[in-house]
Amino acid sequence: MRTALLAWDYPPAPSGLSTAAREIAESLAEAGAEVTVFTLDRTGRARVAGVTIVGLGLPEGGALARLRRWGSTGHLAAPLAFRRAVLAAHARTPFAVVEATNWYAPAALLAGRRTLPLVTRSSTPAVFTRGPGGALRDRLDGWSADALERRQVRGSAGLIANTAAHGAVITRAYGLTGRQPSAVIGLSLPPEVATGARAAAYPEAEAPVRLLFVGRAEARKGFDALLDAVAILGGARDQDGLPPFQLDLVGVAPEDLPADLPGAARRHIRARGRIDGPALAQAYAQAHAVVAPSRYESFGLVYQEALAYGRPVVACAEDASARAFVGAPGAGPLAEAATGKALADALRPLLADPDLRRTYRARALIAAGRFDRASLGGETLALYRRAIAAAGGAGATRQSA
Repeated sequence: MRTALLAWDYPPAPSGLSTAAREIAESLAEAGAEVTVFTLDRTGRARVAGVTIVGLGLPEGGALARLRRWGSTGHLAAPLAFRRAVLAAHARTPFAVVEATNWYAPAALLAGRRTLPLVTRSSTPAVFTRGPGGALRDRLDGWSADALERRQVRGSAGLIANTAAHGAVITRAYGLTGRQPSAVIGLSLPPEVATGARAAAYPEAEAPVRLLFVGRAEARKGFDALLDAVAILGGARDQDGLPPFQLDLVGVAPEDLPADLPGAARRHIRARGRIDGPALAQAYAQAHAVVAPSRYESFGLVYQEALAYGRPVVACAEDASARAFVGAPGAGPLAEAATGKALADALRPLLADPDLRRTYRARALIAAGRFDRASLGGETLALYRRAIAAAGGAGATRQSA
């Protein structure tokens, strides 16, 4: 099975999509596939862990780099770059299948080809990451992105969702008929992350209680509720008898914090911006608990990372993945809603009671390790074969085994 994987970025880039791309690529390689990753975050060619990585970074001043700045039409720049590179490589040595995320549709111009079936592994649709309203230009830009995503997903020969609930969301979001071969396949954690997490001792000091948030400063991640909760808890700490606490924000730069953030919240917050893998591992190891109050996650790698470290997870019941991965095993409290008050109510007992934190830690460790590379690679290859057969192109004959 010779496969192409399209990625916006790839490790060492510290993003969730980057981590997922590496896990998909290396799990497929370990399962015996020949994998080429095409990524926009670099130039050049390399081979790492059995995976060929081809950088398609758009040269500054080039036609596609200029196109990328043209508002709505700029969303075509990346799909054009991916199409050109993939089809050129496919002409030299054919791929059996190509995989891409739905997010901003990098494979929109590769959809619908019988001789090169496309599989879309859906992350969160772009519309879920944008705020409501906005200027007309921003709305047009969003509509263009949504249209390209819809074109790619509807033109795919196969679909992968991270959870069953996520698959249902994708079906509604893109108006799918259910005729395409599909599968629910969970993502694995990098082996070195899982190994390091298992070896990380729980912090011995009971105060200050160190909380960790990993994500972006956006409404989908519940960031507004998080700041409101910290302001509530910080303002009432003395009267509630709460111990000192600190919240580390990874992925959030100081300039991302609201200018009018109350002092009751600001003095408990450290915005660290984007950090590398070793620094993130240290942040998890030093945390007493991870706060992940997302309103919606397609899967929730942060949940999986926190569980691997045995850290209690404070999440939000609005998210189906949080209910499945955190609430069901009792690995942490779920806020009833993504509001400051509900999140503060969920956090308060955890801050006050070290024994409660250790109880959640024990449950988190039991819940960890649910997904691995063997299942990710094997189940992905099985879906690839179904997609190739459904497409009925040349790939079905070449790769029927």
